[in-house]
Formats: sequence, C-alpha cells, structure tokens
Amino acid sequence: MKAELVGFGVIEIEGHRYDHDVLIDGGRVRRRKKGRSRALRDRYGHTPLSVTEEIPWGGVQLIVGTGADGALPITPEVEAEALRRSVTIEAMPTRDACLRIGEMAARDVYAVLHVTC
Repeated sequence: MKAELVGFGVIEIEGHRYDHDVLIDGGRVRRRKKGRSRALRDRYGHTPLSVTEEIPWGGVQLIVGTGADGALPITPEVEAEALRRSVTIEAMPTRDACLRIGEMAARDVYAVLHVTC
C-alpha cells in the first residue's frame, strides 16, 4: 500500500491526499475522529491516542504514525487493550510508518497516522 508523508500536515495514501489524521482498517482509509481523546490533552500535552476513540484492531499489528516529530502520545489503556487483543503496536514517526505500510498489502494494513507534530 503506497503511503507518503508529503509535508507537515499532508499525507498521501494510494494517490489521495489527506490534511488530517487517518485510520487505515484493512486498507480502507478514513478520518481519525479524535474528539473523545481531547479531554486528555492537558494530561499529555497533546491529544493522545486513547481507547475512547475508534482504533482499527483488525490485524495482528497496529502501526501508529506518531507525527513528523514522533510526538503523538499513546495512552497506557491503548497498550493494555492491544495486549488483551494480542495485537502488537508498532509506534514510529509517521514518515517511517508510511515506509512500513509501503511494504505491506493493503488488506494487511491497520494503522493510525498522525500528520502533524
């Protein structure tokens, strides 16, 4: 699956550009709705990835693109839920996450990609 962090705040996936965070669920791309996680912003200094939002748990691994500088926090509850589901979380800067996704067939991609910070 072709994915590239084009620039700060812009990602291109399979030829389509997005200027917001995205979820990839078995190759299907949609907007990340992080509104429920915003309540945790003060605690983490940034809106984290939390279990209060939708996470694509369908695979054996979840790739988390943590932003251009790797600043997206992941709450301990997400890590605990991944353990419960036997899902490995691979967290890395979004540019590296795009490279990792590029090595995979679309049907195997389960990811959360943050496009800023």
